[in-house]
Amino acid sequence: MSTITLPELSLVVLVGPSGAGKSSFARRHFAPTEVLSSDFCRALVSDDENDQSATADAFDVLFHIAGKRLAAGRLTVVDATSVRPEDRKRLVGLAREYHVLPVAIVLDIPEKVCQQRNAERADRQFGPHVVRQQCQMLHRSMRGLSREGFRHVTVLRSVEEVDRACIVRQRLWNDRRDDSGPFDIIGDVHGCRDELLSLLEILGYRVSGSREAPQVVPPTGRRALFLGDLVDRGPDSPGVLRLVMHMVAEGSALCVPGNHDVKLMRRLQGKQVKLSHGLAETMDQMAKEPAEFADEVARFIDSLISHYVLDGGALVVAHAGLKQSLQGRTSAAVRAFALYGETSGETDEYGLPVRYDWAADYRGRAIVVYGHTPVPDAEWINGTICIDTGCVFGGRLTALRYPERELVSVPATREYYPPQRPLVAAVPPASTRDGFVFDIDDVLGKRVIKPRIGHSVTLREENACAAFEVMSRFAIDPRWLVYLPPTMSPPATSEEGDWLERPEEAFAYFRKDGVTRLVCQQKHMGSRAIVVVCRNEAVARQRFGIVGEGQGVIYTRTGRRFLAADDEAVMLDRLQRAIERAGLWDALNTQWLLLD
Repeated sequence: MSTITLPELSLVVLVGPSGAGKSSFARRHFAPTEVLSSDFCRALVSDDENDQSATADAFDVLFHIAGKRLAAGRLTVVDATSVRPEDRKRLVGLAREYHVLPVAIVLDIPEKVCQQRNAERADRQFGPHVVRQQCQMLHRSMRGLSREGFRHVTVLRSVEEVDRACIVRQRLWNDRRDDSGPFDIIGDVHGCRDELLSLLEILGYRVSGSREAPQVVPPTGRRALFLGDLVDRGPDSPGVLRLVMHMVAEGSALCVPGNHDVKLMRRLQGKQVKLSHGLAETMDQMAKEPAEFADEVARFIDSLISHYVLDGGALVVAHAGLKQSLQGRTSAAVRAFALYGETSGETDEYGLPVRYDWAADYRGRAIVVYGHTPVPDAEWINGTICIDTGCVFGGRLTALRYPERELVSVPATREYYPPQRPLVAAVPPASTRDGFVFDIDDVLGKRVIKPRIGHSVTLREENACAAFEVMSRFAIDPRWLVYLPPTMSPPATSEEGDWLERPEEAFAYFRKDGVTRLVCQQKHMGSRAIVVVCRNEAVARQRFGIVGEGQGVIYTRTGRRFLAADDEAVMLDRLQRAIERAGLWDALNTQWLLLD
């Protein structure tokens, strides 16, 4: 039996002349929905799968469907002859466009067999010269398949080999969707071993042993997950490496590489690398370690995967973050984004790369936790969070506990390395950036909301338009609207008299829907108010991006302002002073509160 191992997400190209058995092979090994046949696409556009004049339109259909499948992360099989390099080039380009691996399975069946099979088919009377030419073109170009860009190439040279073939699908290395943690995700360490030890202790990890031979006992069921940039700039990069390498080897940690780690690896491998941004200090520290340690470090960094998709696809970790279209994919572009982010090719006034703000446009289902760009405070933006809080620059070393989403950090002992760009000049909160506008596409059109509890909720386009009209005209600044309260579901309206509800009808209504137990309480008439109150106006500006509207807001359950401006200011001031006297700011470790 010949085993063919395929990546679970790949573009599989079946290569071979007419009559080689590609369609039969595809039916035997792949689901019907996974296979795109050029013959079938010809039939779709012309009602005749042998109509060669429809070939161009047929392949337009094939490439369109293949693109949709690959964009959705579905393995796709192309059943066409693909014996010419120019035909395969377009397929390799499609795989690269969607960052999946192109795979070639070649059915190099003897020409005699192909001719015989075509002769037996009434719909394949196009002459033996066609099959002969296809076989010749295949043999002329078959050796160059790897150079064309195919990452996996399998050649089956006989009918027996084709019949004995077995397909095995292999999970991509970045696919850890079956691993739900829980995790303690740790930002850029940059050689700050003392701070890392302090943070691990707070997180519940017991570290013992020596610097050279550390021992770590994690909290029951938890693991650390390092976001890379373990080295450079800090006082003990080798010590950090020893600790993290031990934890990964023992299964108490995962790690993705950072750009500084990869640069160190290339230097240790003897490649020409500029000794800048702290690498010179790391190499001086490495010179004091045993010679074999450098080889261990190089192998360790080389083994790291660019990013991970975890917890059923709900969590993505990468050193510099990752756009939705790149998550769970494999290409040089994916690795480059995970290591360096997306840059414009320009530099700022500090000589550092100008980075595109991918997080501002992120709308993915997974939360993305990353580091790379130091920020004064970790902040959630569209389901993404950067937890590199500049420890080596005198800031803090931060961890995000997942799935709790709790931030834990320790202050740096001192500033180990002067930042090239001041930490205060980091990217401000999304809602306060110059030119920030809301995207209307986020709210208009038909939407399907999948809550954590219960069934999906469909928002029809006309309802979204009506709500958008009301909110645009009457609601407060939407940046305040972090919460709208749930509404109690009432029973059916009474059919007797002018009453909205009657007890016996309400009981019958709930009983009909299978509710056997009710809690009744006296109804207190009044209007529901939602209060957002900040410790001061600076917090309102920093957290909500609101300037000149005081230290909070009071609004109705539909998002409208509850009180006149003067009354609201008095009420918020009383609330703020009461919270201050009660010590709630410190007790809850927060700078703002929302009261329902």
